[in-house]
Amino acid sequence: WHPHAYEVQRQYQSIWTSPVDLSKGEVEVYNENFFIGLEDYELEWSLKADGAVIRTGRITELDVAPQSRRVYALGFNAGEFPASGELLLDVAYRLKVKQPLLDPGTVVARQQLEIRPYDCAAACVLPKSDRGVKLTVWERGKRVEGDNWSIFFSREGFVSSYCVEGRELLARDSELRPNFWRAPTDNDYGAKLQHKYAAWKNPDLRLTSLKHETKEGQVVVSAEYDMRSVSAKLYLTYTINNRGAVKVNQKMVADKGKKASDMFRFGMQLVMPKDFEYVSYYGRGPVENYSNRNHSTDLGIYHQTVDEQFYPYIRPQETGNKTDIRWWKQLNAGGNGVKIVAEAPFSASALHYTIESLDDGAQKDQRHSPEVKKANLTNLCIDKAQMGLGCVNSWGTIALPKYQLPYGDYEFTFILSPVKHSVDME
Repeated sequence: WHPHAYEVQRQYQSIWTSPVDLSKGEVEVYNENFFIGLEDYELEWSLKADGAVIRTGRITELDVAPQSRRVYALGFNAGEFPASGELLLDVAYRLKVKQPLLDPGTVVARQQLEIRPYDCAAACVLPKSDRGVKLTVWERGKRVEGDNWSIFFSREGFVSSYCVEGRELLARDSELRPNFWRAPTDNDYGAKLQHKYAAWKNPDLRLTSLKHETKEGQVVVSAEYDMRSVSAKLYLTYTINNRGAVKVNQKMVADKGKKASDMFRFGMQLVMPKDFEYVSYYGRGPVENYSNRNHSTDLGIYHQTVDEQFYPYIRPQETGNKTDIRWWKQLNAGGNGVKIVAEAPFSASALHYTIESLDDGAQKDQRHSPEVKKANLTNLCIDKAQMGLGCVNSWGTIALPKYQLPYGDYEFTFILSPVKHSVDME
């Protein structure tokens, strides 16, 4: 399916669920149909704790007249909930009998209700070092190392090597860099955003300060930059513990007396070797989704490949994004790689394509996605947020204001942790 089709399917469904008292497992079922009752459907539910299903149930007899509502008790209560962690209720409605074009068992409606939210801040804590971390300062940069791992910073203040147990996590000649751009979508071109937002494609980062210090056995590397083309300052701070985990803080301070355009995204880009092909994440899925097109994607734990992230739109463009992520793992076949958590739900995507290869530039080039060759890398984008898609009209109107990223101050904090031999990749 085209990714938009899932959103249409969810919005067009005719059975809706709303909470009444979830501590007692009570929900209200609304039959939006005008002429049929729900006798031919059954309700399935599952309770999730931090993305994992802990209990399921079913109501096989539904008696809800057209345009009517009825409260049902699903059969669980608050006393059965785990003491902590995110709790979600998934509800689905299945056909019990065959209908024209639809077989028994077909899911015709689904919804997800939040019982208890996820605490991202509690999960984004860098463990203290139980012993010191070694820092070596070279003329060409700075090297931080511990047992079986090392991180190298270039003279420009970017991470240019992240090596764990002899395995390099960054692709050759790449760096962990700030990123504010996406390959324009068809709607972006319709709104001429490739011109209006052009300053963010390469905002001319000029290093003004690069410092390091050791605090409580951890190394802190701080870099400051001028971004003259957008009249802003950028601050990158890396805190590294003795396990090789890195807490990254990306902060932008805008010049309130100047004007600059909105931007496509605020985050970082980590280019990894191509063999980091496997994605495990806890967020919205399984199909691509964006801030204003994610109502059809439910929170859960998903295991996918990088190849599965790319959707071949007629024209090459931004694709594969996932929103409301709690954690994300980028792994190779042996289960080695990195895990990312952040102080708030974040967005991410992983493709075997560079942003540049999917970008048609200032003038839209009438080419097709299969014409773009895969790159010998895995391009992982980690974002505080990405601007929503157009979708307000058929072409030319940008996303509603609440889905835009206006010029201003932004701050994004996330932790990169090495993953070693993850057996179940969860």
